[in-house]
Amino acid sequence: MTTRTVQKILSHYQSDNPGVKANLHRILMQGKLGGTGKLVILPVDQGFEHGPARSFAPNPAAYDPLYHYQIAIDAGLSAYAAPLGMLEAGADQYAGQIPTILKVNSSNSWAGGANQAVTGGVDDALRLGAAAIGFTIYPGSDDCFELMEEIREMRAEAASVGIATVIWSYPRGGNLPKSGELAFDVGAYAAHMAALLGAHIIKVKLPSAHIEQAEAKKLYEGIDGSTQASRVAHVVQSCFAGRRIVVFSGGAAKGADAVYQDARDIRDGGGNGSIIGRNTFQRPREEALAMLAKLVRIYKDKE
Repeated sequence: MTTRTVQKILSHYQSDNPGVKANLHRILMQGKLGGTGKLVILPVDQGFEHGPARSFAPNPAAYDPLYHYQIAIDAGLSAYAAPLGMLEAGADQYAGQIPTILKVNSSNSWAGGANQAVTGGVDDALRLGAAAIGFTIYPGSDDCFELMEEIREMRAEAASVGIATVIWSYPRGGNLPKSGELAFDVGAYAAHMAALLGAHIIKVKLPSAHIEQAEAKKLYEGIDGSTQASRVAHVVQSCFAGRRIVVFSGGAAKGADAVYQDARDIRDGGGNGSIIGRNTFQRPREEALAMLAKLVRIYKDKE
């Protein structure tokens, strides 16, 4: 079963084989938002980046990898993304119940620079029945070209066996100051780079109103960035005029009202949804389920 909305989205991926499209279809048709073109994805890769206590101590039940599988299923989410070990922990028990995204590169908070190690492979994704691989690039970093070359090869390998690719595109490092990492023009540029690298789904952060690049400021005088929704619309426009699926990170832990407003702005700006981790799994289970249910209602235009 499918919907016209999903068929239209898949029609934008003209070079992809039936396997890749089938896996994108799995994600787009899964859960309470199935068929709407909107997604809510649970990512649990923060343990690599921040450590287990900083990730899970606020809600100790979340130390258990099976907790995340279960909450993604119970909340009716679109997919669950995690590194190799976490997916392996519940791959058999939850096989077929939720599309998974294998995060195939990872970093940690002690390492210098902006780079990630390859910690999983396409063979692992295939073995675990994952619908997609996920990969982070850091446009601007001293290692960005190495990361881009790695995902070029992994994307081609994944596509050859019918697995889709999600690219996390987080600008940082190099000549980009900290103040520019969330800039409006930089965020749109980072999203466009992910599209150019062949991402089927693009994950970026919500941009601020700041314009970082001196060369871009004159052009951005004619681009509306006055509201978060208008900035989302420009990021979507930068991803081949909306011909690629774009989801936005939930970011650092924040109040519930801010999470809901972000979702409304993503919806109103034409984004495809949220990929939200800490703002859900660091809350008690029932509170997280209530939050996720409200996000679904927002994306269905019911709130």
